[in-house]
Amino acid sequence: MSILVSVVCTTYNHEKYISDAIESFLMQQTNFDFEILIGEDCSTDNTRQIVEEYVRKNPNKIKIITSNTNVGPEENENRLLEKAQGKYLALCEGDDYWTDSKKLQKQVDYLEKNPECSLVFHATEFVNVSKESIGTIARIDKESRIVKMDEICLKATPSFIPTGSRLYRKHLTDNLPGWYRKTSIGDFPSALIIANYGYFFYMDEVMSAYRTGVEGSWTNRTLVGKEAIRNDIEINKECIQILNDFNDYSNYQFKRELEKAKKVREIKILLLERKIKVLKHSKIYKDYYLKLSLKEKIILNLNYYFPKFYQTLSNIIKHQKNVSPNKMGVKN
Repeated sequence: MSILVSVVCTTYNHEKYISDAIESFLMQQTNFDFEILIGEDCSTDNTRQIVEEYVRKNPNKIKIITSNTNVGPEENENRLLEKAQGKYLALCEGDDYWTDSKKLQKQVDYLEKNPECSLVFHATEFVNVSKESIGTIARIDKESRIVKMDEICLKATPSFIPTGSRLYRKHLTDNLPGWYRKTSIGDFPSALIIANYGYFFYMDEVMSAYRTGVEGSWTNRTLVGKEAIRNDIEINKECIQILNDFNDYSNYQFKRELEKAKKVREIKILLLERKIKVLKHSKIYKDYYLKLSLKEKIILNLNYYFPKFYQTLSNIIKHQKNVSPNKMGVKN
């Protein structure tokens, strides 16, 4: 039987977590063959030994792809994609894991029946390092539905389409453009490229877990600490460049959607730079501000004039409600 799905897992210094990820792959119940490719990037802890033990026990199912020197997260993923044999790719980082044994089967069944769909994703629960729920679920809707390009341009972030929830057609990313290789946030441009060839489908089922607070993770390194605001500004600037590059790549067929998405990113930068007066009075952004509801205007002004109070209030709301992270302002 030929391999239908390649499970792609990148890992580095995940000795506390990698077993959860691998066990969640092995528990998948499918009527097709799938392979598990693990990119181990020269961890300084016992991650490699743990992965190698799983390979010894499952030699026909799991393959470890590594090297004698650390290659970094982008190259680590690229070498896995090059080795993947499946028609479809399912992604999961080494500190996350799946929670539904039928996840792969459900996603593949949909893609097999709907050739015009390019990617399927699903709801994801956010947990702490001990696998305890933090009360947040990445859920874009209360029902399964089609997601089109305008929404993807605006919201294709880890809190909207978590990496561990994605399953897509491999050939759509076989020949990535040069500008993609230059980006440091691969999830966003890859989503745009895949969406160029078909719609996305969201399954309103929690089938994976996203682990927060992991030491050394991209989120902790980038969006936590003294440099968080500066880093967030740079990320949004890079996303604007990605939108420009994708506009050329897609022959301008999504120009309207992309221009709207760029304006949203520009507004985020103004807010992060605390330039609310520009937002209120600039000809470019004034219409956006005037169309906001009274509640949205209050939130913006609280964040600007009373940032400490706003942050305290936001933290209280986050702990009291079980909502999608993108609704609570979680950044990509």
